[in-house]
Amino acid sequence: MPDTPLDALWTPTAIGDIALPHRLAMAPMTRDRSTPEGVPTGLNAEYYAQRASHALIVTEGTQPSADGQGYLLTPGIHTEEQIAGWRKVTDAVHAAGGRIVIQLMHTGRIAHPDNTPHGRQPVAPSAIRPAGTMFTASGPQSMPQPRELTTGEVAATVEDFRRAAAAAVEAGADGVEIHGASGYLVHQFLSTNANRRTDRYGGSVEGRIRFALEVATAVAEEIGAGRTGIRISPANPYNDIEEDDTHELYPALVRALAPLNLAYLHVVHAGDEELLDTLRTLWPTALLVNRAGADLAARAADIAEGRADVVTVGAQALANPDLVERIRSGAPLNTPDPTTFYGGGAAGYTDYPTLAS
Repeated sequence: MPDTPLDALWTPTAIGDIALPHRLAMAPMTRDRSTPEGVPTGLNAEYYAQRASHALIVTEGTQPSADGQGYLLTPGIHTEEQIAGWRKVTDAVHAAGGRIVIQLMHTGRIAHPDNTPHGRQPVAPSAIRPAGTMFTASGPQSMPQPRELTTGEVAATVEDFRRAAAAAVEAGADGVEIHGASGYLVHQFLSTNANRRTDRYGGSVEGRIRFALEVATAVAEEIGAGRTGIRISPANPYNDIEEDDTHELYPALVRALAPLNLAYLHVVHAGDEELLDTLRTLWPTALLVNRAGADLAARAADIAEGRADVVTVGAQALANPDLVERIRSGAPLNTPDPTTFYGGGAAGYTDYPTLAS
């Protein structure tokens, strides 16, 4: 049978300590379907287990602490109840033959007190209110000005990530992904508009990458580098982020992270091919690339041409629990329903049809 453009997707590989049967992974996607206390449910376990044929599942963003929550009904990984909830999810995925890492996401200033049980003011690198609104139970509201973390509190937040990583492994996860992208706390420290600090965590590129480096170091020390990944999104303005020095910032960050020998770097690619090639050259282990909106042939080409080791897909995985089987057999794909992306129950979550159904 002749080779096809998609054949590059189906070769086995490994990322750190995690062996993968192929190279098409599920990207993290917020779905807002945990309990108000941040506990994953049986419905969450069903959703992830349905998608276990992906090479790897990266879960939705999961808060490493109470102050890390920004949205309604997102899961946490810092209480015993949350750990028990995640254990149901990981057990279900493993029983279905899959591999799963929990993404640790501290939202920082992208938050609203009404969305959290404690109702506290959001925290951030600097006391700068982000543009935009936040959806709450009473409707969209302007995000408030956050409180600037003290130098000591920044160090304490690093320890929150460390404890959350240990909790994720206790919950049965194969590893964790540190969310350093999309305008959340780690990304806020990297940026030039959200981080106006004058201590060692701000100012120069060296200062602005320090928090990301310390978080990655702490997590790798706690659970092992082979179970630790990190996600970045260079030049992504999402959530009111500005980066004035992307071509200096990200090579510096990747050079600093490289000696940790993490399992993988996950890049949300915004179209800067030169920067992607630079990061590919600098990064010593597996590179995951999320080329949002690209067709599968373009994603497979990233693997065939050496730009990526694994590619991640979002909405296609959301709408097609058996995406791998559909692609391999040439079957048509389900169309995602954006009206059910966030919140709700089984509709638009666990009821997308499979080929078998």
